[in-house]
Amino acid sequence: MGKRIFSGMRPTGRLHLGHLAGALTNWVRLQDDNECFYCIVDWHALMSDYADSSKIKSNCKEVFLDWLAAGLDPNKATIFIQSHVPYHTELHLALSMVTPLGWLERNPTYKDQILNIKNKDLSTYAFLGYPVLMASDILLYKGEAVPVGEDQTAHLELTREIARRFNNFYGDIFPEPEGLFTETPKVPGTDGRKMSKSYGNSIDIADTPEVIWEKLRTMMTDPARERRKDPGDPEKCPVWDLHKVFNKDDTERENLAEGCRTAGIGCIECKRSLYGHVMSLLEPIQKRRTYYEKHGDEVTDILREGAKLAREVAAKTMSEVVEAIGFVDR
Repeated sequence: MGKRIFSGMRPTGRLHLGHLAGALTNWVRLQDDNECFYCIVDWHALMSDYADSSKIKSNCKEVFLDWLAAGLDPNKATIFIQSHVPYHTELHLALSMVTPLGWLERNPTYKDQILNIKNKDLSTYAFLGYPVLMASDILLYKGEAVPVGEDQTAHLELTREIARRFNNFYGDIFPEPEGLFTETPKVPGTDGRKMSKSYGNSIDIADTPEVIWEKLRTMMTDPARERRKDPGDPEKCPVWDLHKVFNKDDTERENLAEGCRTAGIGCIECKRSLYGHVMSLLEPIQKRRTYYEKHGDEVTDILREGAKLAREVAAKTMSEVVEAIGFVDR
C-alpha cells in the first residue's frame, strides 16, 4: 500500500464536469494504490450556509451519488461524511488552542472571500478558523499526502504549520502532510468563465443527454466567428478547452482545429463532436448513478460502514492526542 491520503469536498449539490476532471478522476486513480479517506465536509458547508442549512442534507446525498457514480469504491477507499465522525470537531478544538490568530488573519483565501462574497455574513469565529478545521480533517487520519490544486497551497502549508506547532508542544503526533499537486485542467463553463454552480454555467454529471446537448449547443465560442464563413481561433474558444480535456483523439482534434481556422466546419459540428466524447465518458457514470439512486439502502450502508471505519482510525489518533496533552485517561 502506498501513502495514506485524505481529501474532502464541500456539499454544494450535484457535481459538474469541472469536479470530474479536476478531482474525481484523480481520486479514483489514487484509491488503487493508496490508503484513501474521502470525506464530504458538511461542517465546512455550515460555516458559510449557517443562516440556511436546509439544503446541506440533500446536497450531501447528491455529492455522494456522484462520487460513487464516478468510480469511488468503498472496497478500496474509506468514504464518509464529516459530521458522522465527531472526532473532527474535537481535534479542531485541540488544534485551535495552539493556532495563533495572526496565522488565520493572514490567510489569503479568507481575505478574498470576505471582500468578494457580499450575499453572506462571513464575519464569524468559525469562518475565520475554518483552516483549523481543515487541518483537523487531514491530521485526524494522519494524512501523509493531500491531492490539491495550486490555489490550495496556502491552506496545506497552514496545516503543516499547525501540525509542527502542536508537535513542538506535545510530542511527535502528526506527520506534516505533503501536497499531491496535479495539473488542474481548464474546464470552462457555458459562458466561458470557470465552470461553477454559483455562475450558473455548469454541465452537471447527472444532467440528461438532452440537457447536456442544449448546454453545449448554446455554449459561448470564439467571438470572432460571428458567421459560419468566418475563420476562428481554437485557442480563444471555451469549447476547444473542453475538447482538450474530454477529447482524447489527437487526430480528430487536429482536424477540428484546422476546420475552425479555415472555416471548413461550423461551431455546431465542433460541439457535436465534443458532445459525443462527453457522453461516451458520462454514460457508464450515469448508469452507476441511476443504480445507486434506486438502491438507497445500499448507499446508506456504504455511508455507515465508511463512518465506522473512519471512527476507528480517528479514535486512535484522538487517544494519542489526549494522552500527549496530559488529560485524565478516559
